[in-house]
Amino acid sequence: MVFRPTRPASARRICCRAVSKACAAPRSAVILRHGAITTPRAAVARVAGALAAHEELIFPEAELARSAAFIISAAEGGNQYLPALRSQAERFEPNSRERLLAGAMIPSAWYLQAQRFRRHAQQAFKALFAHADVLIAPATPCSATLIGAQNMEINGQPLPIRASMGMLTQPISFLGLPVVTVPLRTASGQPIGLQLIAAPFNEQACLRVARALEETGVTDARPVEIAA
Repeated sequence: MVFRPTRPASARRICCRAVSKACAAPRSAVILRHGAITTPRAAVARVAGALAAHEELIFPEAELARSAAFIISAAEGGNQYLPALRSQAERFEPNSRERLLAGAMIPSAWYLQAQRFRRHAQQAFKALFAHADVLIAPATPCSATLIGAQNMEINGQPLPIRASMGMLTQPISFLGLPVVTVPLRTASGQPIGLQLIAAPFNEQACLRVARALEETGVTDARPVEIAA
């Protein structure tokens, strides 16, 4: 699965790279070890090549899924912690306190509509697994950022890291799909994550493919060395 946002702040539609049910493991890591990964799309291409995943599918409502996910998680989080916010607000970290309070004030109509959309999106996404065990997608819009960094640049636009790093995972986790994230190394040495996404209750498919990628050397989980 390849996320191709039409603007940096959101993934409006999702193009999917599908791993066929007939493909149980990567063909070979050898043919994929040339060239350097510089973008999330290049990371997807490397793993897709290893898994012979040539078919592209589309989930066109990724931006709506992310918006609905924001509403549901904020409303449920705010409701969960509202009693503590009322009695012990000073115990919450300021940014978390503001987000939880905002979530507690989300109108119920928004929450119900977001839940309706989730049910719709779950059914639409289920159809993508008719001929595939696993879908491939970037886990982040860029490689790992340095500790303490506040902003990142995507498609030439600066974005806050905390609010934007999950733009490619949120539409998926929102649907309740099992996911395994595997690390690949970029040309700069920084790791980048890739999602292996399966149908509901098919965790074993994600784990099987992740293990195969690890055994053939496609993934790279070595510690990152940062110059002092």
